[in-house]
Amino acid sequence: MATAAARHILVPDEAKCLELKAQIEGGTDFADTAKEHSECPSGAKGGDLGTFSKGQMVPEFDQVVFNDELNTVHGPVKTQFGYHLLEITARSE
Repeated sequence: MATAAARHILVPDEAKCLELKAQIEGGTDFADTAKEHSECPSGAKGGDLGTFSKGQMVPEFDQVVFNDELNTVHGPVKTQFGYHLLEITARSE
């Protein structure tokens, strides 16, 4: 079964998500940004979600995590929880 490791930042609105993405792409550290801005408890760990299998996260996450490029900041990804920036750090088939 496919597994992946990722980290994310959760914020309530798309504008904030885009602002943080621009900061990260400009050189701001992803983990530091997650600790400061993420509304998910994982923010305290730099947004680290650990390793998970397909189907363990919401479908919007799976779509990105199991298909898109590694070590790139993806998003905004809208889910029932808000807007996410996602970075896939590892993936195995």
